[in-house]
Amino acid sequence: MSLCPSPDGLHLAVGYEDGSIRVFSLLSGEGNVTFNGHKAAVMTLQYDQLGGRLVSGSKDTDVIVWDVINESGLYRLRGHKDAVTQALFLREKNLLVTSGKDTLVKWWDLDTQHCFKTLVGHRTEVWGLAFVSQEKRLITGAADSELRVWNITYIQEATDPNEPESKKSKGSPAKAEETSEVDETSNLDETPEERLLKCNKAGSIMREGRDRVVTLATDRTGRFLACHGTDSVLEVFCVLTEGEICKKMQKKMRKAKKKAKQKSEEEEEEPEGSVEMSPQEEIQRVTSIKASAKIKSFDLILSPKGELKATLLLQNNTIESYILTPSAQVPQVVRASKITIGGHRSDVRTLAFSSDNIAILSAAAESVKIWNRSTLQCIRTMACEYALCSLFVPGDRQVIIGTKTGKLQLYDLASGSLLETFAAHDGALWSISLSPDQRGFITGGADKCVKFWEFELVKDENGTQKRLSMKQTRILQLDEDVLCVRYSPNQKLLAVSLLDCTVKIFYTDTLKFFLSLYGHKLPVLCMDITSDGALIATGSADRNVKIWGLDFGDCHRSLFAHDDSVMTLQFVHKSHLFFTAGKDHKIKQWDADKFEHIQTLEGHHQEVWCLALSPSGDYIVSSSHDKSLRLWERTREPLILEEEREMQREAEYEESVAKEEQPVVAGETQGETGLAGKKTIETVKAAERIMEAIELYREETAKLKEHQAICKAAGKEVSLPVHPILRAYGNISPSAYVLEVFKKVKSSELEESLLVLPFSYVPDLLVLFNEHVQRGSEVEFLCRALLFLLRIHFGRITSNQLLVTVIENLKKTTISKASEVRNVLGFNMAGLQFLKREIEATDEVTFFADATDRFQEKRRKRKKKEKLVLAMV
Repeated sequence: MSLCPSPDGLHLAVGYEDGSIRVFSLLSGEGNVTFNGHKAAVMTLQYDQLGGRLVSGSKDTDVIVWDVINESGLYRLRGHKDAVTQALFLREKNLLVTSGKDTLVKWWDLDTQHCFKTLVGHRTEVWGLAFVSQEKRLITGAADSELRVWNITYIQEATDPNEPESKKSKGSPAKAEETSEVDETSNLDETPEERLLKCNKAGSIMREGRDRVVTLATDRTGRFLACHGTDSVLEVFCVLTEGEICKKMQKKMRKAKKKAKQKSEEEEEEPEGSVEMSPQEEIQRVTSIKASAKIKSFDLILSPKGELKATLLLQNNTIESYILTPSAQVPQVVRASKITIGGHRSDVRTLAFSSDNIAILSAAAESVKIWNRSTLQCIRTMACEYALCSLFVPGDRQVIIGTKTGKLQLYDLASGSLLETFAAHDGALWSISLSPDQRGFITGGADKCVKFWEFELVKDENGTQKRLSMKQTRILQLDEDVLCVRYSPNQKLLAVSLLDCTVKIFYTDTLKFFLSLYGHKLPVLCMDITSDGALIATGSADRNVKIWGLDFGDCHRSLFAHDDSVMTLQFVHKSHLFFTAGKDHKIKQWDADKFEHIQTLEGHHQEVWCLALSPSGDYIVSSSHDKSLRLWERTREPLILEEEREMQREAEYEESVAKEEQPVVAGETQGETGLAGKKTIETVKAAERIMEAIELYREETAKLKEHQAICKAAGKEVSLPVHPILRAYGNISPSAYVLEVFKKVKSSELEESLLVLPFSYVPDLLVLFNEHVQRGSEVEFLCRALLFLLRIHFGRITSNQLLVTVIENLKKTTISKASEVRNVLGFNMAGLQFLKREIEATDEVTFFADATDRFQEKRRKRKKKEKLVLAMV
């Protein structure tokens, strides 16, 4: 859903639709850090200036600030009533500004973690934010054609902090009294939100586009601002520098004075403050870039030569790069490059396998493509109308496409040309089915007709040889629109799915009615018949799949197959296994004899439109609204249904855990701030591992005490057998094992794991923390866990008399050991800075030494040349 590179250019943060965030290393390509805190899709990501913190905004209305270095969440900020669309850190201040679809722009003080100011000047959703003029102006883009400009005044800059209070209150007593009265009234007038900054609307800039702002951003220098809507135009603006503004102001002042003189020579000069620059004059339009398709997002780079490069990601899966020179009198936009791949530019609505399992046909709204299954490369692309169904002609040399306008298009694969077009139906041609004898096919469309076609050879107009064509032989007229047609394997029966939610079976030879299959509540969108002709399975928009006997039309079983409409269904050749795909993003395999769900193939992120099985049954290709084609291969490892059921139960449990209410921290109200993480199956498992480790520690400690008592009574020492788990960790002590388990908990999941942990385990943890901190092992990590436990269990810990001594010891040890760690870090920092200075000094000496050597060498060469000239004279 969103991308953000780190300031050093070494990492890339990616926000996903399920609310998770992963940070990838651009050097290795691996995602080492995962943050789980959002319940819905991540809308925006932004690093701070140093790259140590990452802020994320989501559709769940929450803003979360993450510590990238410590790999943990810092806090959650609540306040927006709708999805968060943009979030930006300020460079010099510890402030954050966010925008949302609730029409609000909120300012957050990250020191106190609260919202101190809300801008309510928007009538529609706010979709974009950008800072310009060294963060003294904020630009906001909403769902209208107006870019609003806000002036930002920082209070710390307005007052001189070095001026002492005594100097401010100097003067006569009466004057001092008057000043105090003024101060009191000003304090009364000043709202708490204006103690950090003031943000007032300065004006607005009108865009050319009339729709909403999709992306609003600046280049790294903040010199250029650009925005685009839901169309294909990128509007570029130039922000004037302070020097350019001063020049314009002086010019404006001269004009104003000249005008005032002309009116009246006696009139006084106009004061400087009366002439101001409007936002339209400070932020000037440069040009508009027209892309080849709708723009999805963009990025700007200002090169050292002064050229502005704009890279656009388009809706049709293409990246375009444009170059313009802003300093030119009339900036010319030139497309520098274009990155494209072999895929379709729109959703693929039909797929087909060739008879030899090698070629795959995919057709969309603009083209037909033939793919090589083994190399996954596109080997042929042919322009077509909006395709809805397709098939390979026997022999795999031609393909037939059925279109939305009711046409049949015949293509030759060798030349990649359109051979012939037939006006087959008056409405959309929804379905096509090859006859089992391979001499023809049938089509069904929205004109309530099923048409029968036969292949024939006709004389080619451009040559002497004959070419393939087709002719219509019969028509079956029906009362409702035809959605799907299928032949039985023996070609005796014809199944037709109608818009009235029924499937009618006809005899192929006489076209007489045979059976009617009714039971679906919504129209049947797909169906298929087994190779032996015994069963027919129908998939409907009512999310059910029904399995029928083809002899008597009896319904064997109705299966609740998907969470949304079943879009496609196909049997595996020579078996009663079949695959279904639906709008719930899933592909499922079923057994039509045992009526069991076998497995689920997950991978698509949007609705699955269609799938095709290879004739051998070893491959499946599927297409989705996520613009991807996915190829699935059957493996040789056995599929155990019990394991699949167990995995399904675990997935359902994970979903239930994610939907549960988050645990409430004791003593904290549900205000503007909260914990960054969320309860997941991983945090629950981590808490269980900690509990198991503490249980083992208790058992082993009790055994050790009992063993020592027995040895003392017996008067001899006998070694105690080591627990197998402790032996596996290298014969470590039980307390060290607890620490090892703690260290394996992900840093981003530590707080949530401790929050799930029952209080009965906390006293043992505090004792163990005291022991390990005294040894100086993992001081920083343990202090973090200790402070969180004290925060959530403060009341119960302080009321427990047995923990008083433990807390006192922890207080002493943590302060001393934390000071030691801080001193070590300070010493190391000082040492590194010293080494840095030494290296810099050495480099400077080397540089000057090299320069001196070069100068002396030039001097020697010049003297030698002069001697040669004198000798020649």
